[in-house]
Amino acid sequence: MSSAVPPTATDVVPLTEPADGVGRVVDTPAALDRVVERFAAGTGPVAADAERASGYRYGQATYLVQLRREGAGTALLDPVALPDLSAIGEAVGEAEWVLHAASQDLPGLAEHGLRPARVFDTELAARLLGLERVGLAAVVAELLGLGLAKEHSAVDWSTRPLPEDWLRYAALDVEVLVDLRDRLAERLEADGKAEWAAQEFEAERTAPPPAPRVDPWRRTSGTHTLRDRRQLAVVRSLWQARDASARARDVSPGRVLPDRAIVAAARALPRTVPQLTALPEFAGKATRRRAPAWQRAIDEALALPDDRLPSQRGPRTDGPPQPRTWADRDPVAARRLTSARELLATMSGDLHVPVENLLQPDALRRLCWTPPDPARSAEIAEFLRGRGARPWQVELVATPLEDAFSTLV
Repeated sequence: MSSAVPPTATDVVPLTEPADGVGRVVDTPAALDRVVERFAAGTGPVAADAERASGYRYGQATYLVQLRREGAGTALLDPVALPDLSAIGEAVGEAEWVLHAASQDLPGLAEHGLRPARVFDTELAARLLGLERVGLAAVVAELLGLGLAKEHSAVDWSTRPLPEDWLRYAALDVEVLVDLRDRLAERLEADGKAEWAAQEFEAERTAPPPAPRVDPWRRTSGTHTLRDRRQLAVVRSLWQARDASARARDVSPGRVLPDRAIVAAARALPRTVPQLTALPEFAGKATRRRAPAWQRAIDEALALPDDRLPSQRGPRTDGPPQPRTWADRDPVAARRLTSARELLATMSGDLHVPVENLLQPDALRRLCWTPPDPARSAEIAEFLRGRGARPWQVELVATPLEDAFSTLV
């Protein structure tokens, strides 16, 4: 198993300049054609990364795509000016794409016609190897002894033109990805986890888009502190008004109205604009300017009849209840979950794989709440496969789970 000692700060050599320098951003069809020619003539995997403007813009649009390939160099592509990048995907054909935390970038790349035929995820590989820190800079430092600066990781990538130092940072993010991939692949092979990783990468590559959230307003930070349905109605109404404004202005919702302001208004239930702006969370100039709109949203919630107020418990789902309620509702299921968690924790330590990577937590909860009858390894395996567990996971956990459940009968 992987047990290498991480390098100290003095062991790490700062990576400050891309090998080919910082090229111009590709933002014209003619420049894109030249990139396509270079990448078609290149060899080996394609290192890829994408930058968004989370916290600044509404949604998860991609504002910069970085690609690098042996013999082709690095290309920094503007997907706003060039929304269709599919010609690059066609040029590299069946080549493997190397990304770090691929699940974050693949949906945005697909929106621009970039759909890899194969994927190697360096973050996921690091998790399967049991590395303590799996951020790109940490993994590059530990395995390659190189230092990546991360000071521009949270900037507004929708800015135009992009500053030179931001572009340098972006280019460096793909500079050593292929070297990192090779080092991780060696370790996966040595640890007997290469097949596990291959299955994980393919599941990640082919994952369908997530289903829309039911009642997304319930994720407003602080909502769990509210115990009144009328207050929840205010949260819902303000969240919807904020979302509509943010979408229309293409601004991150949190910049339009912070969650803490929504919850403060729900707790206070103001009846007038002066009452609303008396709240400290609504004292800011921009927030006060929009206060009449926020008060209208509050008034709509206050006027709702009781039968139209949101439930305290939230929408019904096909999943099991919260585990904290199991001991009262089904003590046997609660014991199954405790036993299964203890088993997976032990396996996690032995295999140096995080528990959540051994088996998806949702699949485990569903299995423990409504196990197949009989709960033998074959039936458990079928159940888990139906919940998206990969073959390597099923092979590892099905029989031990059968043994753990049998002791509770």
